[in-house]
Amino acid sequence: MTDPDRASQTYNPATDFMQPPETVVIDGHKAACDGGGGALGHPKVYLEVGDDGFVDCGYCDRRFIQRGGPADAD
Repeated sequence: MTDPDRASQTYNPATDFMQPPETVVIDGHKAACDGGGGALGHPKVYLEVGDDGFVDCGYCDRRFIQRGGPADAD
């Protein structure tokens, strides 16, 4: 038997299981990221926030936002 509510839903593997990247608010303009997964993470990289108030990790897409900067919503 087919559930009529589910029949109208389309499965999209690119978006259905993806979570938005993690956002971390930092006090300074420098951040270090290792993916946070221990052995499952990535090599530690050091990042510097630019004039736009944030920087994204090139490995895991984690976004570091400078507190009080242009990208800080609070």
